[in-house]
Amino acid sequence: MTEEPAFTLGIEEEYLLVDAESGQLTDAPDALMAACKAELHDQVSPEFLRCQIEVGTPVANDITEARAHLGRLRSTIARQAREFGLAPISAACHPQADWRDQDHTDKERYNRLSQEMRGMARRMLICGMHVHVGIEDRAQRIDLMNQFRYFLPHLLALSASSPFWQGDDTGLASYRTTVFSGYPRTGLPPDIVDWNAFERATAVLEDLGIIRDSSEIWWDLRPSARFPTLETRVCDACPRLSDTITLAALIQSTLRMLWRLSQRNMRWRQYDNFLIGENRWRALRHGLGQGLIDFGGGDIKPHAQIAEEWLALIAEDADHLGSQPSVARLRDINAQGNSADRQRAVFAAATSAGASRDEAHRAVVMHLIREFSEGLD
Repeated sequence: MTEEPAFTLGIEEEYLLVDAESGQLTDAPDALMAACKAELHDQVSPEFLRCQIEVGTPVANDITEARAHLGRLRSTIARQAREFGLAPISAACHPQADWRDQDHTDKERYNRLSQEMRGMARRMLICGMHVHVGIEDRAQRIDLMNQFRYFLPHLLALSASSPFWQGDDTGLASYRTTVFSGYPRTGLPPDIVDWNAFERATAVLEDLGIIRDSSEIWWDLRPSARFPTLETRVCDACPRLSDTITLAALIQSTLRMLWRLSQRNMRWRQYDNFLIGENRWRALRHGLGQGLIDFGGGDIKPHAQIAEEWLALIAEDADHLGSQPSVARLRDINAQGNSADRQRAVFAAATSAGASRDEAHRAVVMHLIREFSEGLD
C-alpha cells in the first residue's frame, strides 16, 4: 500500500460588501481592508473588484479545525464591516447590482487581467468558494483529479447561489457559472495522462507568454499552482458557513474514498467530459430540482437518492477523517434546498406581500446578510 495522503484542508471564500441598510453593493474602504489585514494578515486580501473581499484559511488538519478557522474569518470580516455601516454576503451574485458600475482593484495582476480579458473581466461580479485538499504525491493528484471530475456537477447543484443577475431571475440556479465560462481555460478539466503531461501542456502556454503559471488555468478542478493540493473550484459561494463546511467535508471524504479504492486495485469509472458536462448543465440550470444522470445505471436520479448513495460510499472515509456529522448535513441541504431556492422563496414572499421589485431584491440581500452570520461564535 502507498502512504496515505494528508488530506488536509484549506478553504477560500469570496464575499461581496453591501450597505447594511440599503443592501446596495459598496466598494471596500481602504480603512476597512487595513483593519481586516491588521487582524487576519495574509488570510484576507482584496479581490478583482473593489466591492469584493477574499479570505483563505490556514491549513487545517480536519474539518473541525477548518470550521474554526473559517468561522473566525467570517466573524472578523462581519465585525469590521459593521464599523463602516457595511455587511458581507457570501453569494455568487448580488441579486440586483450592475457590473457596469463596478471598478477593479488597482493591482498589477488585476490590471493585467482587465487589459487581457476586456469586457469579460468587467462582468466578473461573481464569487466562488474553493477547497484545497492536501495530496502530496503529484501522480496521485492527477489520477484523483481525473476520477473526481464525476462529482463536480453534484457539488455545483448543492452550492448554487446565483439565480438573479442585474435584477432579473435568470431561470438558472448558478448564473455565476455562465459568467465565468467566458474566461479561457475554464470548465471541466480534461483527462490528463500524468503529471508530466500536465506540466508539458502548461509549459507551452507559459513559454509563449500567454499565462504566467498554472494559477491562470481556471478549471473547475485543478492541481494548485502554489500548494501540494487538489483545488476544487466549481462551487458558488455559500451564504451559510454550515453549507461551506459540508461541501468541504464531502470533497475531502470523496477524495479519500477514491484513494482507498486505488489501494484495492480499483478505481472510479471515468466518463467523457461530454457526459459529465451534461450533468454540469443540469446542475447550473436546475440546482437540486431535476436530478442528475447516473451513467452507470442509465437513468436520472433525484438528489435525495444521490445523497444517500454518496453518503454510503464515503461512510468509512468520513469516519476516518472525523467528518461524519458534517457530511451528514448533505441530507439537510437536499431537504431545505440550496441558496438559489431560498433566495427565490424570499423574493416570492416579499412580492406576494406587496413589495416592489427593488424592495423584494433588498429583502433577498437582507436574507443573505443574516445567513452569513448563522452559526458564527
